[in-house]
Amino acid sequence: MSGDAGDFDNIKTRAAIKVFFSARQGAKKIYVILTETLGEHAPSHATVKNWVAQFKRGDFSTCDASRPGQPNTVTTPEIIDQIH
Repeated sequence: MSGDAGDFDNIKTRAAIKVFFSARQGAKKIYVILTETLGEHAPSHATVKNWVAQFKRGDFSTCDASRPGQPNTVTTPEIIDQIH
């Protein structure tokens, strides 16, 4: 892994939590490891607990779930021309 801890994105963080969970580490221990490794870029203890709980339920996806609501829109010249 190259770069500093600031380059460690959410999916990589969740993957690390998943690895430590698979190694039978508890949420508190995982939080300590991530805090020592990532410093100020580490997720909160509540976030680590939530992800560990999700893994305990058998959901091992490390991606964000889709959320209901209006999708993001993009403004392009083509869309503006269609509206006019």
